[in-house]
Amino acid sequence: MNPSPKELFNQYVMPTYAPGLTLVRGAGVSVWDDAGKEYLDFMAGIAVCNTGHCHPAVVAAIQKQVGILMHCSNLFHNELQPRLAKKLSEIALGGKVFFCNSGAEANECLFKLARKWGSLDGRFEIITMKNSFHGRTLATMTATGQTKYQKGFEPLMPGFSYAEFNNLDSVRAALTPATVAVLSEAVQGEGGIVPATPEFMAGLRALCDEKKILLFFDEVQAGIGRTGKWFGFQNYGIRPDGFSMAKALGGGFPIGAAAVTPELSNVFQPGNHASTFGGTPLASAAALAVLETIEKEHLLENTAKMGALFMDGLKKLAAKHACIQTVRGIGLMVGLVLNIPAKPVEAKLRENGLLCIATGDHVLRFVPPLVVNPAHIQQALDILDRSL
Repeated sequence: MNPSPKELFNQYVMPTYAPGLTLVRGAGVSVWDDAGKEYLDFMAGIAVCNTGHCHPAVVAAIQKQVGILMHCSNLFHNELQPRLAKKLSEIALGGKVFFCNSGAEANECLFKLARKWGSLDGRFEIITMKNSFHGRTLATMTATGQTKYQKGFEPLMPGFSYAEFNNLDSVRAALTPATVAVLSEAVQGEGGIVPATPEFMAGLRALCDEKKILLFFDEVQAGIGRTGKWFGFQNYGIRPDGFSMAKALGGGFPIGAAAVTPELSNVFQPGNHASTFGGTPLASAAALAVLETIEKEHLLENTAKMGALFMDGLKKLAAKHACIQTVRGIGLMVGLVLNIPAKPVEAKLRENGLLCIATGDHVLRFVPPLVVNPAHIQQALDILDRSL
């Protein structure tokens, strides 16, 4: 008998994850395991499959490009990368874009750009927020304001300090003469789905202007329509100097990017930064199809409507179930805060056919595909009601 995927995983894959199900197929808002059981997927590959699993337009774009040109290195132009850069520039900031493979790499790009920009006057320190998450590399792990991700990997990368999220006085207190940038999330994802307050976001912009430092946002999880806007910061009417994105940009195909304003667009020059697989023809084809699908199917509008419907339903469940403490989020980036441990509830929901993610000790994170409809929302609420 051939070994199962789980047996092969246990024997040959480094145990950085502890997966449960073996998923074999996905379509729209559903996935199926190797036993044929269907699940309503309200985690979407951790906010990756915003256009749903295997959206026909994304699949067709990838299939077409595979037969034309997959990779050619950034030592040459390819036809699709500049088209994607133009589209992203038009969506936000109007400047230039650097392409890479992941959110961590996109944040690394912002860190290097900030240091390059501040090198003339010796500024290099970056303030990030406590309870944030920015990646797993040494620099992005250090930028992540949660010690649980850093333990055992010391010494940490120098040049980072932390302030309290939604506390402008804390950010001001963290400033030093060496501060070059502030990096925040518009909605803390791994931190428990905590939206920024309008006062904090406006205050960050004003403070950075006052001190002549850069303001960056990590849009890896909140970006590409997740909050009902293209990017989370756009809910607050402010303009950062740059931001990172990844996850949903490729609809499941790996791609990351960092976008900056025109003022910062030429800080990097040839030789300053690079990525072998950044913005390949294949990755660019996938991302263009994702962006075009979001526009064509009006998924930003759908996200706002379905997010409001879902949160309203969760609030009604809160009146019925004493274990629900509160509901928070923006669009389809939703956190259900419990007064009991979230992990057992996640397991019960999975058993009953609904996939979500426990984040922290007491929060269930729901980040479904943006193609969900009212029937999907009601199905999820029914499963949650029954499971609780």
